[in-house]
Amino acid sequence: MSASAGLEAPVKFAFRDRFRSWREGLTASAGFRRWAARFPLTRPFARRRARALFDLCAGFVYSQVLLAAVRLDLFERLRHGPVEQRVLAAQMDLSPEAAERLLRAAASLDLVARRGDGRWALGKLGAAMIDNPGIPAMVEHHAMLYADLADPVAMLRRPRGGNALSGYWAYTGAEAPGALGRDRTAEYSALMAASQPMVADEVIAAHDFGAYRCLLDIGGGSGAFLAAVAAASPKLRLMLFDLPPVAELGAERFQRLGLAGRASTHGGDFTRDPLPKGADLISLVRVLHDHDDDVVMALLHRARQALPPGGRVLIAEPMSGTTGAEPAGDAYFGFYLLAMGRGRPRHPDELAAMLVAAGFARPRLLPTHTPLLARVLVADVIPA
Repeated sequence: MSASAGLEAPVKFAFRDRFRSWREGLTASAGFRRWAARFPLTRPFARRRARALFDLCAGFVYSQVLLAAVRLDLFERLRHGPVEQRVLAAQMDLSPEAAERLLRAAASLDLVARRGDGRWALGKLGAAMIDNPGIPAMVEHHAMLYADLADPVAMLRRPRGGNALSGYWAYTGAEAPGALGRDRTAEYSALMAASQPMVADEVIAAHDFGAYRCLLDIGGGSGAFLAAVAAASPKLRLMLFDLPPVAELGAERFQRLGLAGRASTHGGDFTRDPLPKGADLISLVRVLHDHDDDVVMALLHRARQALPPGGRVLIAEPMSGTTGAEPAGDAYFGFYLLAMGRGRPRHPDELAAMLVAAGFARPRLLPTHTPLLARVLVADVIPA
């Protein structure tokens, strides 16, 4: 790089920063905001900004409209077609006034829609709830998160952990996660299994699993991801590694699905125990962001040691800095993982650097259909 090229970037960024400071200072002026709301050319921008700010303030209310609809089985009641309001009110055990209030609120959020004859039907977003059990499961689960976030400043100031979420994800605070019983792991394993198909679809569409002999899924839960991969790649052998009571759930799933002949389960604690060998692909699906940097680095080193030359590691999870989904990474997962007690969302560049430090080569992102749900990063073990 020439000396002149090295000077261009700072000048460019300095100009951009000065422009942004000027623009945001102008927007902070009450007088300018009043003018922008009245002037025809700036009015649409002013209205969009006002709507965005209002939605930030009202977001919790919107979430409770969705929660009420889920708990009252509103979407299931509408799945076969439009229904009269009085019928819905009776089915949900609500007064006519309460039913109308809920339905009008849900309609404003595109969850339901009112037909011309006055009956109610699924809206654009409500239709996405049908046959997608992971979404209502996560909606119900968020009641716990919102309780932890009742005083966000206190949560930011106190030591991490000790919240409802950190108790729910039992392994986050356990001194010996491998000693946890099924009574402490079954509930969160069921939640992960319910929401895993959405992520599995993204990952399977992004990467050809049929090119490998054996896949080891670390932190694989009750086997939902491996079951999806098995259906897409019928010749692939499968290995699951998770805490002993969770791995037992995986073995039960594989037995039910007729996969026991090509799938094996291995119980252990990946923060302490060596990983089983024999796979030429290792997957870490929604695992790394749950853990702090020291644990992630140790796990990546173990994965490198478990893979043969020519092997590959695949990381799939929501990531920081995802274009078009920035709040999902840094706002949602940033505070969710804070309440959970450990972990953080990471930018793909951070994960790539960690992979290289662990001995992997050529880390690269693969495109996914819905990056908000998961981005996919792979890296290789280069033969000596």
